[in-house]
Amino acid sequence: MKLIMDLKQILFGIDDIKARGQLDLDINLITQNSNEAKENSIFVAIKGFETDGHKYIKNAIENGCKVVIVNQDCDKQIIKEISKDITIIAVPDTRIALAKMACNFYGEPSKKLKLVGITGTKGKTTTSFMIKKILEKQGYKVGLIGTIAIYIGDRKLEDSERTTPDSLKLQNIFKQMVDEKCDVAVMEVSSQSLKLHRVDYCDFDIGIFTNFSEDHISQKEHPNMEDYFNSKLKLVDMCKTCYVNADDLHMAKIPKLFPEKDITTYGIDNFCKILAKDITITNSYVDFKIKLGDRNERVKAGIPGRFSVYNSLAAICVALKLGCSADNIKTALLEVRVPGRSELVDNKKELTIMIDYAHSPESLENILNAVKSYTKGRVISLFGCGGDRDPGKRAIMGEISGRIADFSIITSDNPRTEDPEKIINQIEEGMKKTKGKYICIVDRREAIKYAIDMANKNDIIVLAGKGHEPYQEINHKKYPFDERKIVNEIINEK
Repeated sequence: MKLIMDLKQILFGIDDIKARGQLDLDINLITQNSNEAKENSIFVAIKGFETDGHKYIKNAIENGCKVVIVNQDCDKQIIKEISKDITIIAVPDTRIALAKMACNFYGEPSKKLKLVGITGTKGKTTTSFMIKKILEKQGYKVGLIGTIAIYIGDRKLEDSERTTPDSLKLQNIFKQMVDEKCDVAVMEVSSQSLKLHRVDYCDFDIGIFTNFSEDHISQKEHPNMEDYFNSKLKLVDMCKTCYVNADDLHMAKIPKLFPEKDITTYGIDNFCKILAKDITITNSYVDFKIKLGDRNERVKAGIPGRFSVYNSLAAICVALKLGCSADNIKTALLEVRVPGRSELVDNKKELTIMIDYAHSPESLENILNAVKSYTKGRVISLFGCGGDRDPGKRAIMGEISGRIADFSIITSDNPRTEDPEKIINQIEEGMKKTKGKYICIVDRREAIKYAIDMANKNDIIVLAGKGHEPYQEINHKKYPFDERKIVNEIINEK
């Protein structure tokens, strides 16, 4: 059923509005894309990193739009050129206004769900899948929004273009979840989504803070670590209850920064409320002891690595808050699998080949240290760095792989608009600081073939960086590149 709402209702709650034109209008579409604009629609002009939506107002009007939302500091000549029969709404920030408009238009859907938001540099995706699996074991119907895809129950709505959708799409998804009788929505909340007001006016019940380390520092993301951290802290104010990793130096500050909030800590090494003890890590699982209710329970998670304990603890915090039983928690954590997160690829050669999304220095260090601890043979590390992203981490990642792995293959990730050889050369500078053995192969498929040719059954190949992504992005175009398929194609060709 098509939504229709009075313009004044859509604008309700937006402060400092300056309006010119008719406000008694029925609206059935809000859009940021001038090509989607039509009769009875609102076009919201967003100033982005690469283009300014104010330049497309004329196109939106030509397509039938009668209402435009602009920034109050936009070029006044743009306003002068707009016909008098068009309603113009000027606001302090169109991103914030769009979030409120979307929330109003879709009926404040997040208030009708239990909303769980997960932020942190690493662990968001795995933790979200763990929470979803446990809650479903308990009988909840769960929606999930994150880096890999958007789900309602078992049904995948679509693959994700970004970790957290823009506010307009996000509220639409929440509305779908409400319409399909979801009890809980679990979502990854990126620092960019917090900084760019995508999640403004979302009614979060629970917030999870996994960890914090260097990532997303670039011209198009965060200028420095302080901005990155402060962006993440915005989620604390938006949540009724928060769970924080006590073993993370930055995240451990949160309870002191927000003494008035309901914040519970979890961890392994430091004093905390939810503590994991007696940890065992193997090449296919972790298990640990934890207090669930009144009893100490042994919990096993079917994803290897120490980080998997932290992700499990975060998921357990949410599960306990929402009344899940110990049996359902234990069963779900043993069964859960996450695409591209320590994901083992079955193959005819019976080689141990792991796909992992590790694309930052700390995440690469974590995954290589994790597999090093339980691998009998060599650790073969295959990785690159994304183009148009923080160049400062490239040499660091080269040094990490050179120091930990037995052999490294430096290759392309998503070069985007950069020269892949230039990226590889920057990674190599860090590699040269170590005694690590390595080779540079620009073509990622050829690099994977090289790894498979050199490996034996005692070795582990870690294909780091791409994770769940089924593509490689080169010069604004995404080419099919699913590493699971590529591994088996290479092996079958032999």
